[in-house]
Amino acid sequence: MGQTMTQKILAAHAGLDKVTAGQLIKCKLDMVLGNDVTTPVAINEFEKAGFTSVFSKDKISMVMDHFTPNKDIKSAENSLKCRSFAGKYDITHYYDVGDMGIEHALLPEKGIVASGDCVIGADSHTCTYGALGAFSTGVGSTDMCAGMATGEAWFKVPSALKFNITGKLPEYVMGKDVILHIIGMIGVDGALYKSMEFSGEGLKNLSMDDRLSMANMAIEAGAKNGIFAVDEVTKAYQQGRVSREYTVYEADPDAEYEEVYDIDLSEIKPTVSFPHLPENTRTADNWGDVKIDQVVIGSCTNGRLEDMEMAARILARKHIAKGVRCIVIPATQSVYLECCKRGWMETFINAGCAVSTPTCGPCLGGHMGILAKGERAVATTNRNFVGRMGHPESEVYLASPAVAAASAVTGKISEPSEIM
Repeated sequence: MGQTMTQKILAAHAGLDKVTAGQLIKCKLDMVLGNDVTTPVAINEFEKAGFTSVFSKDKISMVMDHFTPNKDIKSAENSLKCRSFAGKYDITHYYDVGDMGIEHALLPEKGIVASGDCVIGADSHTCTYGALGAFSTGVGSTDMCAGMATGEAWFKVPSALKFNITGKLPEYVMGKDVILHIIGMIGVDGALYKSMEFSGEGLKNLSMDDRLSMANMAIEAGAKNGIFAVDEVTKAYQQGRVSREYTVYEADPDAEYEEVYDIDLSEIKPTVSFPHLPENTRTADNWGDVKIDQVVIGSCTNGRLEDMEMAARILARKHIAKGVRCIVIPATQSVYLECCKRGWMETFINAGCAVSTPTCGPCLGGHMGILAKGERAVATTNRNFVGRMGHPESEVYLASPAVAAASAVTGKISEPSEIM
Protein backbone atom coordinates (compact mmCIF):
# COMPACT_ATOMS: atom_id res chain seq x y z
CA MET A 1 0.00 0.00 0.00
CA GLY A 2 1.25 3.47 -0.92
CA GLN A 3 1.78 6.51 1.29
CA THR A 4 -0.23 9.71 1.73
CA MET A 5 1.42 13.14 1.64
CA THR A 6 1.41 13.29 5.42
CA GLN A 7 2.89 9.82 5.81
CA LYS A 8 5.74 10.63 3.41
CA ILE A 9 6.65 13.83 5.26
CA LEU A 10 6.56 12.12 8.65
CA ALA A 11 8.57 9.16 7.40
CA ALA A 12 11.25 11.43 5.98
CA HIS A 13 11.52 13.41 9.22
CA ALA A 14 11.65 10.20 11.26
CA GLY A 15 14.41 8.76 9.07
CA LEU A 16 12.18 5.88 7.94
CA ASP A 17 11.33 4.49 4.51
CA LYS A 18 7.62 4.43 5.29
CA VAL A 19 5.16 4.68 8.16
CA THR A 20 1.68 3.33 8.83
CA ALA A 21 -1.37 4.84 10.49
CA GLY A 22 -1.20 4.48 14.26
CA GLN A 23 2.58 4.09 14.36
CA LEU A 24 4.42 6.09 17.05
CA ILE A 25 7.44 7.94 15.67
CA LYS A 26 9.88 10.67 16.68
CA CYS A 27 10.48 13.34 14.04
CA LYS A 28 13.00 16.09 13.52
CA LEU A 29 11.36 19.51 13.33
CA ASP A 30 11.83 22.32 10.83
CA MET A 31 10.00 24.92 12.93
CA VAL A 32 8.72 25.31 16.49
CA LEU A 33 6.18 28.10 16.98
CA GLY A 34 4.68 29.90 19.95
CA ASN A 35 2.79 33.09 20.71
CA ASP A 36 2.47 35.49 23.62
CA VAL A 37 -0.05 33.23 25.39
CA THR A 38 1.55 29.81 24.97
CA THR A 39 5.28 30.63 24.87
CA PRO A 40 5.55 31.88 28.48
CA VAL A 41 4.31 28.48 29.69
CA ALA A 42 6.87 26.74 27.45
CA ILE A 43 9.62 29.02 28.77
CA ASN A 44 8.68 28.20 32.37
CA GLU A 45 8.94 24.47 31.59
CA PHE A 46 12.21 25.03 29.68
CA GLU A 47 13.78 26.71 32.68
CA LYS A 48 12.30 24.22 35.16
CA ALA A 49 13.84 21.35 33.18
CA GLY A 50 17.25 23.03 33.35
CA PHE A 51 17.76 23.50 29.62
CA THR A 52 20.44 26.07 28.80
CA SER A 53 20.33 26.14 25.00
CA VAL A 54 17.89 25.86 22.10
CA PHE A 55 18.31 23.35 19.29
CA SER A 56 18.38 26.09 16.63
CA LYS A 57 17.90 29.83 16.92
CA ASP A 58 16.69 29.86 13.30
CA LYS A 59 14.02 27.17 13.71
CA ILE A 60 12.01 28.75 16.51
CA SER A 61 9.36 31.43 15.92
CA MET A 62 7.75 33.60 18.56
CA VAL A 63 4.95 35.90 17.47
CA MET A 64 3.34 38.36 19.86
CA ASP A 65 -0.19 38.48 18.46
CA HIS A 66 -2.93 37.38 20.87
CA PHE A 67 -3.03 40.25 23.40
CA THR A 68 -0.84 42.77 21.62
CA PRO A 69 -0.52 45.66 21.77
CA ASN A 70 -0.68 44.54 25.40
CA LYS A 71 -4.14 44.95 26.91
CA ASP A 72 -3.19 44.67 30.59
CA ILE A 73 -0.33 44.06 33.02
CA LYS A 74 -0.45 40.27 32.68
CA SER A 75 -0.21 40.37 28.88
CA ALA A 76 2.66 42.88 29.14
CA GLU A 77 4.52 40.56 31.49
CA ASN A 78 3.94 37.59 29.16
CA SER A 79 5.35 39.53 26.22
CA LEU A 80 8.33 40.65 28.31
CA LYS A 81 9.09 37.01 29.21
CA CYS A 82 9.07 36.07 25.53
CA ARG A 83 11.13 39.10 24.55
CA SER A 84 13.75 38.36 27.19
CA PHE A 85 14.01 34.69 26.19
CA ALA A 86 14.30 35.59 22.51
CA GLY A 87 17.07 38.05 23.32
CA LYS A 88 18.93 35.59 25.53
CA TYR A 89 18.98 32.86 22.88
CA ASP A 90 19.17 35.18 19.86
CA ILE A 91 15.96 33.82 18.33
CA THR A 92 15.90 34.88 14.68
CA HIS A 93 12.15 34.81 14.17
CA TYR A 94 10.86 36.94 17.03
CA TYR A 95 8.07 39.34 16.05
CA ASP A 96 6.64 42.04 18.28
CA VAL A 97 4.49 45.15 17.96
CA GLY A 98 5.36 47.06 14.80
CA ASP A 99 6.76 44.15 12.82
CA MET A 100 4.46 41.33 13.86
CA GLY A 101 1.32 39.89 12.37
CA ILE A 102 -1.11 37.15 13.24
CA GLU A 103 1.21 34.15 13.44
CA HIS A 104 -0.46 31.87 10.89
CA ALA A 105 -0.55 34.63 8.30
CA LEU A 106 2.93 35.91 9.10
CA LEU A 107 4.97 32.71 8.80
CA PRO A 108 3.82 31.77 5.27
CA GLU A 109 4.06 35.41 4.15
CA LYS A 110 7.69 35.63 5.27
CA GLY A 111 8.64 32.24 3.83
CA ILE A 112 9.52 30.87 7.25
CA VAL A 113 7.61 27.63 6.56
CA ALA A 114 7.60 25.75 3.26
CA SER A 115 6.49 22.65 1.40
CA GLY A 116 7.64 19.39 2.98
CA ASP A 117 8.36 20.91 6.39
CA CYS A 118 7.47 19.29 9.69
CA VAL A 119 6.15 22.01 11.99
CA ILE A 120 4.69 22.16 15.48
CA GLY A 121 3.15 25.19 17.11
CA ALA A 122 1.71 25.84 20.55
CA ASP A 123 -1.51 27.01 18.91
CA SER A 124 -4.22 24.75 17.52
CA HIS A 125 -4.41 26.56 14.17
CA THR A 126 -0.80 25.71 13.31
CA CYS A 127 -2.41 23.30 10.83
CA THR A 128 -2.64 26.36 8.51
CA TYR A 129 0.75 25.59 6.91
CA GLY A 130 -0.63 22.45 5.32
CA ALA A 131 -1.78 24.81 2.58
CA LEU A 132 1.86 24.86 1.48
CA GLY A 133 2.17 21.08 1.45
CA ALA A 134 3.78 20.91 4.90
CA PHE A 135 2.89 18.73 7.86
CA SER A 136 1.99 21.17 10.61
CA THR A 137 0.00 20.63 13.75
CA GLY A 138 -0.84 22.26 17.04
CA VAL A 139 0.68 21.00 20.30
CA GLY A 140 0.75 21.98 23.96
CA SER A 141 3.26 24.31 25.54
CA THR A 142 5.21 21.41 27.09
CA ASP A 143 5.69 19.93 23.61
CA MET A 144 6.84 23.36 22.46
CA CYS A 145 9.35 23.37 25.32
CA ALA A 146 10.72 19.97 24.30
CA GLY A 147 10.80 21.04 20.66
CA MET A 148 12.78 24.20 21.44
CA ALA A 149 15.33 22.18 23.40
CA THR A 150 15.68 19.06 21.26
CA GLY A 151 14.30 19.89 17.81
CA GLU A 152 12.17 16.75 17.93
CA ALA A 153 8.60 15.68 18.67
CA TRP A 154 6.67 12.43 19.01
CA PHE A 155 3.68 11.76 16.76
CA LYS A 156 1.16 9.03 16.19
CA VAL A 157 0.85 8.75 12.41
CA PRO A 158 -2.70 9.77 11.47
CA SER A 159 -4.95 7.95 9.04
CA ALA A 160 -6.24 10.10 6.19
CA LEU A 161 -9.33 11.45 4.50
CA LYS A 162 -9.09 12.55 0.86
CA PHE A 163 -10.99 15.52 -0.53
CA ASN A 164 -11.06 15.48 -4.32
CA ILE A 165 -11.61 19.09 -5.43
CA THR A 166 -13.19 19.85 -8.82
CA GLY A 167 -14.83 22.84 -10.47
CA LYS A 168 -14.58 26.57 -9.81
CA LEU A 169 -16.10 28.77 -7.11
CA PRO A 170 -19.04 31.05 -8.00
CA GLU A 171 -18.70 34.82 -7.56
CA TYR A 172 -18.50 35.98 -3.93
CA VAL A 173 -17.84 32.43 -2.72
CA MET A 174 -14.49 31.87 -1.01
CA GLY A 175 -12.32 29.18 0.53
CA LYS A 176 -13.97 29.92 3.89
CA ASP A 177 -17.30 28.80 2.44
CA VAL A 178 -15.69 25.59 1.22
CA ILE A 179 -14.25 24.60 4.58
CA LEU A 180 -17.45 25.54 6.41
CA HIS A 181 -19.35 23.35 3.92
CA ILE A 182 -16.96 20.46 4.59
CA ILE A 183 -17.16 20.83 8.38
CA GLY A 184 -20.94 20.97 8.14
CA MET A 185 -20.83 17.79 6.08
CA ILE A 186 -18.48 15.67 8.24
CA GLY A 187 -18.92 17.33 11.66
CA VAL A 188 -16.52 18.73 14.23
CA ASP A 189 -15.20 15.22 14.95
CA GLY A 190 -15.47 13.89 11.40
CA ALA A 191 -11.71 13.96 10.94
CA LEU A 192 -10.70 13.23 14.53
CA TYR A 193 -6.91 12.73 14.64
CA LYS A 194 -6.88 12.24 10.89
CA SER A 195 -5.11 14.02 8.07
CA MET A 196 -7.42 15.98 5.74
CA GLU A 197 -5.70 15.78 2.33
CA PHE A 198 -6.86 18.06 -0.48
CA SER A 199 -6.10 17.36 -4.14
CA GLY A 200 -7.77 17.27 -7.56
CA GLU A 201 -7.97 19.32 -10.73
CA GLY A 202 -10.05 21.99 -8.99
CA LEU A 203 -7.12 23.04 -6.79
CA LYS A 204 -5.90 25.30 -9.57
CA ASN A 205 -9.04 27.40 -8.99
CA LEU A 206 -8.27 27.93 -5.29
CA SER A 207 -5.87 30.75 -4.47
CA MET A 208 -3.24 30.39 -1.78
CA ASP A 209 -5.33 32.60 0.49
CA ASP A 210 -8.28 30.22 -0.03
CA ARG A 211 -6.08 27.24 0.82
CA LEU A 212 -4.59 28.87 3.92
CA SER A 213 -8.11 29.59 5.16
CA MET A 214 -9.20 26.00 4.56
CA ALA A 215 -6.13 24.36 6.12
CA ASN A 216 -6.48 26.71 9.09
CA MET A 217 -9.87 25.22 9.98
CA ALA A 218 -8.94 21.55 9.61
CA ILE A 219 -8.70 21.46 13.40
CA GLU A 220 -12.37 22.48 13.57
CA ALA A 221 -13.19 19.08 12.05
CA GLY A 222 -10.98 17.45 14.68
CA ALA A 223 -8.13 16.80 12.24
CA LYS A 224 -4.51 16.32 13.24
CA ASN A 225 -3.56 18.28 10.15
CA GLY A 226 -4.82 19.52 6.81
CA ILE A 227 -2.58 19.38 3.75
CA PHE A 228 -2.84 20.43 0.11
CA ALA A 229 -1.11 18.87 -2.85
CA VAL A 230 1.68 21.15 -4.07
CA ASP A 231 1.04 22.61 -7.52
CA GLU A 232 2.06 25.64 -9.59
CA VAL A 233 -0.01 27.94 -7.35
CA THR A 234 1.95 26.76 -4.31
CA LYS A 235 5.30 27.11 -6.03
CA ALA A 236 4.48 30.57 -7.34
CA TYR A 237 3.51 31.71 -3.83
CA GLN A 238 6.80 30.47 -2.37
CA GLN A 239 8.95 31.96 -5.12
CA GLY A 240 10.65 35.05 -3.74
CA ARG A 241 9.51 34.18 -0.20
CA VAL A 242 11.24 30.90 0.62
CA SER A 243 15.02 31.30 0.30
CA ARG A 244 15.96 27.67 0.92
CA GLU A 245 15.44 24.35 -0.78
CA TYR A 246 12.18 22.60 0.00
CA THR A 247 10.79 19.17 -0.84
CA VAL A 248 7.51 18.35 -2.53
CA TYR A 249 5.87 15.14 -1.39
CA GLU A 250 3.13 13.62 -3.53
CA ALA A 251 0.66 10.98 -2.41
CA ASP A 252 1.06 7.59 -4.09
CA PRO A 253 -1.74 6.55 -6.45
CA ASP A 254 -2.51 3.62 -4.15
CA ALA A 255 -2.33 5.58 -0.89
CA GLU A 256 -4.87 4.44 1.69
CA TYR A 257 -7.69 6.75 2.77
CA GLU A 258 -10.48 6.01 5.23
CA GLU A 259 -12.91 8.01 3.10
CA VAL A 260 -12.81 9.92 -0.18
CA TYR A 261 -15.06 12.97 -0.59
CA ASP A 262 -15.77 14.70 -3.89
CA ILE A 263 -16.15 18.47 -3.55
CA ASP A 264 -17.43 20.38 -6.60
CA LEU A 265 -16.53 24.03 -6.01
CA SER A 266 -19.21 25.22 -8.44
CA GLU A 267 -21.87 23.86 -6.09
CA ILE A 268 -20.62 25.65 -2.96
CA LYS A 269 -22.91 28.44 -1.73
CA PRO A 270 -22.26 31.26 0.75
CA THR A 271 -22.21 29.38 4.05
CA VAL A 272 -22.54 30.54 7.65
CA SER A 273 -21.83 28.56 10.80
CA PHE A 274 -24.49 29.33 13.40
CA PRO A 275 -23.82 29.15 17.17
CA HIS A 276 -22.35 27.32 18.92
CA LEU A 277 -20.34 24.88 16.78
CA PRO A 278 -18.57 25.24 13.43
CA GLU A 279 -20.52 22.22 12.12
CA ASN A 280 -23.84 24.06 12.54
CA THR A 281 -23.74 25.38 8.99
CA ARG A 282 -26.52 26.84 6.88
CA THR A 283 -26.70 28.32 3.39
CA ALA A 284 -28.61 31.49 2.54
CA ASP A 285 -31.97 29.79 2.06
CA ASN A 286 -31.89 28.82 5.75
CA TRP A 287 -30.37 31.90 7.37
CA GLY A 288 -33.63 33.60 8.27
CA ASP A 289 -33.67 37.16 9.60
CA VAL A 290 -30.70 37.31 11.99
CA LYS A 291 -29.98 40.86 13.12
CA ILE A 292 -26.43 41.56 14.28
CA ASP A 293 -24.51 44.00 16.46
CA GLN A 294 -20.92 43.50 15.31
CA VAL A 295 -18.84 42.32 12.37
CA VAL A 296 -15.19 41.26 12.60
CA ILE A 297 -13.18 40.87 9.39
CA GLY A 298 -9.72 39.47 10.09
CA SER A 299 -8.03 36.67 12.08
CA CYS A 300 -5.58 33.91 11.10
CA THR A 301 -8.39 32.47 8.98
CA ASN A 302 -9.38 35.50 6.92
CA GLY A 303 -7.14 38.53 7.40
CA ARG A 304 -5.06 38.16 4.25
CA LEU A 305 -4.90 40.38 1.19
CA GLU A 306 -7.68 38.69 -0.79
CA ASP A 307 -9.91 38.86 2.28
CA MET A 308 -9.31 42.59 2.59
CA GLU A 309 -9.87 43.00 -1.14
CA MET A 310 -13.24 41.27 -1.01
CA ALA A 311 -14.34 43.30 2.00
CA ALA A 312 -13.28 46.56 0.33
CA ARG A 313 -15.03 45.58 -2.88
CA ILE A 314 -18.32 45.08 -1.06
CA LEU A 315 -18.00 48.09 1.27
CA ALA A 316 -16.97 50.54 -1.48
CA ARG A 317 -19.33 53.55 -1.60
CA LYS A 318 -21.50 52.01 1.12
CA HIS A 319 -21.88 52.49 4.86
CA ILE A 320 -22.36 49.99 7.61
CA ALA A 321 -25.83 49.80 9.13
CA LYS A 322 -26.81 52.01 12.03
CA GLY A 323 -26.15 50.25 15.31
CA VAL A 324 -23.57 47.88 13.85
CA ARG A 325 -19.87 47.97 14.75
CA CYS A 326 -17.52 46.72 12.04
CA ILE A 327 -13.90 45.97 12.98
CA VAL A 328 -11.37 45.28 10.22
CA ILE A 329 -8.06 43.66 11.22
CA PRO A 330 -5.43 43.10 8.51
CA ALA A 331 -3.47 40.00 9.49
CA THR A 332 0.05 41.40 9.00
CA GLN A 333 1.84 44.71 8.68
CA SER A 334 2.42 43.93 5.01
CA VAL A 335 -1.30 43.40 4.41
CA TYR A 336 -2.07 46.59 6.36
CA LEU A 337 0.38 48.60 4.24
CA GLU A 338 -0.99 47.16 1.00
CA CYS A 339 -4.50 48.12 2.09
CA CYS A 340 -3.22 51.70 2.48
CA LYS A 341 -1.53 51.69 -0.91
CA ARG A 342 -4.60 50.36 -2.71
CA GLY A 343 -7.00 52.79 -1.06
CA TRP A 344 -8.90 50.10 0.82
CA MET A 345 -8.16 51.69 4.19
CA GLU A 346 -10.00 54.79 3.02
CA THR A 347 -12.85 52.57 1.87
CA PHE A 348 -13.10 50.91 5.28
CA ILE A 349 -13.00 54.20 7.20
CA ASN A 350 -15.50 55.90 4.90
CA ALA A 351 -17.81 52.94 5.38
CA GLY A 352 -17.70 53.47 9.16
CA CYS A 353 -15.33 50.66 10.11
CA ALA A 354 -12.74 50.65 12.86
CA VAL A 355 -9.36 49.41 11.56
CA SER A 356 -6.90 47.73 13.91
CA THR A 357 -3.22 46.94 13.91
CA PRO A 358 -2.65 43.18 13.38
CA THR A 359 -3.86 41.18 16.38
CA CYS A 360 -5.90 38.10 17.22
CA GLY A 361 -7.89 40.42 19.48
CA PRO A 362 -11.61 39.66 19.42
CA CYS A 363 -11.32 36.16 17.91
CA LEU A 364 -10.63 34.54 21.29
CA GLY A 365 -12.47 37.12 23.38
CA GLY A 366 -9.13 38.79 24.03
CA HIS A 367 -9.65 42.49 23.37
CA MET A 368 -10.80 45.01 20.76
CA GLY A 369 -14.29 43.67 20.15
CA ILE A 370 -15.68 41.82 23.17
CA LEU A 371 -19.40 41.04 22.99
CA ALA A 372 -21.90 41.91 25.72
CA LYS A 373 -24.74 39.69 26.87
CA GLY A 374 -27.21 39.03 24.07
CA GLU A 375 -25.08 40.54 21.30
CA ARG A 376 -24.49 38.82 17.97
CA ALA A 377 -21.44 39.02 15.74
CA VAL A 378 -20.70 37.85 12.23
CA ALA A 379 -16.98 37.03 12.19
CA THR A 380 -14.47 35.70 9.71
CA THR A 381 -12.79 33.90 12.60
CA ASN A 382 -12.68 30.12 13.13
CA ARG A 383 -14.59 29.28 16.30
CA ASN A 384 -18.03 30.12 17.63
CA PHE A 385 -18.09 28.19 20.92
CA VAL A 386 -20.12 29.50 23.85
CA GLY A 387 -18.46 32.69 25.13
CA ARG A 388 -15.76 32.60 22.45
CA MET A 389 -15.96 36.34 21.76
CA GLY A 390 -17.15 37.54 25.13
CA HIS A 391 -20.26 37.01 27.25
CA PRO A 392 -21.47 33.38 27.40
CA GLU A 393 -24.89 34.58 26.26
CA SER A 394 -23.50 36.29 23.15
CA GLU A 395 -23.47 34.60 19.73
CA VAL A 396 -20.85 34.28 16.99
CA TYR A 397 -21.73 33.43 13.38
CA LEU A 398 -18.76 32.32 11.26
CA ALA A 399 -18.68 33.54 7.67
CA SER A 400 -16.48 34.56 4.76
CA PRO A 401 -15.27 38.17 4.35
CA ALA A 402 -17.84 38.58 1.57
CA VAL A 403 -20.78 37.60 3.77
CA ALA A 404 -19.37 39.50 6.75
CA ALA A 405 -19.01 42.75 4.78
CA ALA A 406 -22.49 42.42 3.26
CA SER A 407 -23.94 41.75 6.70
CA ALA A 408 -22.27 44.88 8.08
CA VAL A 409 -24.07 46.95 5.45
CA THR A 410 -27.52 45.43 5.97
CA GLY A 411 -27.36 44.90 9.73
CA LYS A 412 -28.33 41.25 9.38
CA ILE A 413 -26.74 38.10 7.98
CA SER A 414 -26.84 38.66 4.22
CA GLU A 415 -25.53 37.41 0.90
CA PRO A 416 -23.20 39.74 -1.00
CA SER A 417 -25.50 39.51 -4.03
CA GLU A 418 -28.19 41.31 -2.03
CA ILE A 419 -26.25 44.58 -2.05
CA MET A 420 -24.01 44.35 -5.13
